[in-house]
Amino acid sequence: MKTAYQYRLYPSDKQKISLKNGLRVCRYWYNRMLGERLDWWEQNRCPVNSCPLICHLPELKERPNYYNQKNQLPSIKEDLVLVRWSGELLDFSDIYSTILQNVCKRVDKAFERYIKGDKDGKRSLRPRFKSESRYRTMVFDGAKNEWLKFCTVNGRWLYLRLPKIGLVKVRTHRPIPDGFNLKQVSVTNKSDGWYVSFILDDPSVPDFTPDKTIPTWDNSMGLDAVLNEDVYIATSEGESIPSLKPLRKNLDKLGKLQTKRNAKNKGSRRRRKLAKREARFHQRIARSRQDFQYKTAYKLVRTGKKVFFCEDLNLKGLTKRNAPKQDDDGKYLPNGQSAKSGLNKSWLDAAFGQFFSTLSYIAAKAGAVVVEKNPAYTSQILCYRDEFVFTDCSIREYWDEQLQIWVDRDINAAINLKRVGLDVFPTLKRRKGNPVVVSSTTNSTLKEVLTALFKASVAHAVP
Repeated sequence: MKTAYQYRLYPSDKQKISLKNGLRVCRYWYNRMLGERLDWWEQNRCPVNSCPLICHLPELKERPNYYNQKNQLPSIKEDLVLVRWSGELLDFSDIYSTILQNVCKRVDKAFERYIKGDKDGKRSLRPRFKSESRYRTMVFDGAKNEWLKFCTVNGRWLYLRLPKIGLVKVRTHRPIPDGFNLKQVSVTNKSDGWYVSFILDDPSVPDFTPDKTIPTWDNSMGLDAVLNEDVYIATSEGESIPSLKPLRKNLDKLGKLQTKRNAKNKGSRRRRKLAKREARFHQRIARSRQDFQYKTAYKLVRTGKKVFFCEDLNLKGLTKRNAPKQDDDGKYLPNGQSAKSGLNKSWLDAAFGQFFSTLSYIAAKAGAVVVEKNPAYTSQILCYRDEFVFTDCSIREYWDEQLQIWVDRDINAAINLKRVGLDVFPTLKRRKGNPVVVSSTTNSTLKEVLTALFKASVAHAVP
């Protein structure tokens, strides 16, 4: 079993300089290897849609890979390396060998995902050269338990012996579990200081493989992602979880800070200080969002449900810019992008993809599972009657005169998601552009659905 623990690192001034120099060398080595691969890619390819029938193909060069790039390291370490554009002299011999080898792995993985794609065949975008803000981590492979020197001061501190750097003080806010061996160490430079991550392994602890759970109405829950007012998640149990909106609530302060930073001269000391303050501000926003998502996930898991049905959202498409509109003269027309930009910001602030990933991780530890389902028509059709009621996004509530009950749109969608997961959602087909109910088993879940709706209606009526 493997696990990861992260702690705060407190290096001395001299050690900070060594760590920053190490990051500078790693960044140069990464960009150099990536440049070699991109040059090979451009020089050894020919477009099939514009290649003439008779053409001269250049001689193919040897393809850069992990092994031949790693083999360059012994010769590079023999002398200082000159960075042409800045005039810097970098000493590769001051860097631990496994760090530079790990950089080779990092480049190889990024380039292979660009050419071949991942295990699902999805290709990533063209790899980018790393700047100082985009390369912040050094990885020490082959770490050993001898690197850790425990201190007896309240049991809250230990010393980590990093090769070529020395003993570094580490604050252990939680103890390292007994029996686990140190396998890898990662040192990261964040906006508020240095952090270290330990990869620990204990082969005597077996990997947990939960039994397959058969979803039923009692052991499952539907979750609807809400982007309306102050609601974050609506559940099929009739509960609406309020949202945090960490970015929205801090936009004014963040905007003032960015305005002050932009008013300073580029490269000035004052601008760098304001940029660092802005980075810390963004870090606080991200941490508050993550803390909120973990607490929300634990709250849902503690309900005792074993299966959570959530929406399979196309977040990339939901945050996409509107297509531009042009008239006959080539003049750009209003396309609603101003309003869409605000909606995109709200989607990114909610970070539903990150939340469902966090929920999957926490649910797995509790023996539960998160299942994504297609949310088509779940927010439109009434969950206890096969009628299209919420035909417009502006309709947030529906008053049923016959049952004397308020039906919330989001809770109704969460119940429908649960019905989709249990295969009791009505079958719909499009006829002449309009969806029509073909078959339905709504009556089989009528009692349970009305119970949840009456519970939510009572909570709605109470001030």
